[in-house]
Amino acid sequence: MKEKKERKFEEMITELEAIVKELENGNVDLDVAIDKYTEAMKLAKQCGDQLNDATERVNKILAENGTLEDFVVEE
Repeated sequence: MKEKKERKFEEMITELEAIVKELENGNVDLDVAIDKYTEAMKLAKQCGDQLNDATERVNKILAENGTLEDFVVEE
């Protein structure tokens, strides 16, 4: 069985925007609209997960000893 390749964030956002425009148009049958809404929610979750992962990675810094540590702003 092949593993599903993870899509790029930008690709998912573009697809999500297309679904939203289609649903906003209002010319979609109810069953199709429900399927598209479900797909949009899955895409939104995947995008959110990728953003959270990116935020965690950005908030880490490489310490002088070569280990990753949480980035803390000292005031």
